[in-house]
Amino acid sequence: MLKQTLKSLSVAALLATSAVTATAADYTIRATANSNENDEDYDGLVVFKNYVEAASNGAIEVELFIGTQLCSNGAECLQGVAEGQVDVYISTSGGASGIFPYVQVLDLPYLMADDRIAEHVLSGDFTRTLRDMALEDSGNAIRLMTVGNTGGWRNFANTKHRVANPADMEGLKIRTVVADLPQELVKALGASPTPIPWPELFTSFQTGVVEGSKNGITDIMGMKFPDAGLQYVTLDGHAYMGALWWMNNEKFMGMPEDMRRVVVDGFYALQQATFASPKRKSIKAYEDFVAGGGDLYVPTPDQKAAFKESASPVYDWFKSNVARGDEIFTALTDAVAAAEADVNASRAADLN
Repeated sequence: MLKQTLKSLSVAALLATSAVTATAADYTIRATANSNENDEDYDGLVVFKNYVEAASNGAIEVELFIGTQLCSNGAECLQGVAEGQVDVYISTSGGASGIFPYVQVLDLPYLMADDRIAEHVLSGDFTRTLRDMALEDSGNAIRLMTVGNTGGWRNFANTKHRVANPADMEGLKIRTVVADLPQELVKALGASPTPIPWPELFTSFQTGVVEGSKNGITDIMGMKFPDAGLQYVTLDGHAYMGALWWMNNEKFMGMPEDMRRVVVDGFYALQQATFASPKRKSIKAYEDFVAGGGDLYVPTPDQKAAFKESASPVYDWFKSNVARGDEIFTALTDAVAAAEADVNASRAADLN
């Protein structure tokens, strides 16, 4: 009886200690993503939460809010970050462009050739340049922590025919978001940009309101667009689907240096997770697309060069029409050139 009592008391003490530990965090980070648990953003947040809580020995607690519990769109969520109601938020470049228009530089076509180049660029000083610009333009309220990936690469897909050359885009009605840059790109390639809300895209394919889109394969398969007639995908890889991770700067700078280091390293782990997640998820997505009768085409190097040449007027448009566009365009192209030199040197060394 005494042993049982002592055992019960020990369990009670352990539970009490656990309860104290669970509420003993010195800092709480409220992080949100307007997505779902099947998304790369969620994968990244889970890695971030696990790393930060463990590496801080419980001094930092990370609360995850997936969906629209804290805020519903880019403008609202970034305002929440600026005001401190949201500590961490992930946006696409389009979602942040209303406040920081120059982040659309990530949507400029054909500047980064592949994952290795893109990951090299986004892991270096280019992201720090974006951070400095965002801090300056937000009055030191909104801090860019890292840039990861959300869905792989944007490719052109359509319901009509294989697109192997820019001329094959002529006249196609391509769905875009309500933003100037993607519309300028579609026009430069000879197609017709048609802004359509994402929830309406499936029926828009069915009814012919639009005949194509520019999406990653996981989005295409996740939304079952082939069932609506989207049967042709061209792997032109015109834009890396960057995910911008923002944090309230006061929350970050209010932590001691050792805790800031934990958070920074947590975002590094998050970035690596979001770099990897789309690669794995896209394998089955491509297999399912082809198994369902889809036509998957990889342009030749000459064809891809032709796409880039046709799209090049968008660069001048961006530099002339987007605030600080020339500045960030130079920063990105310089970073790409440096990344290509580093990566090509590494490749050469590994080939011999």
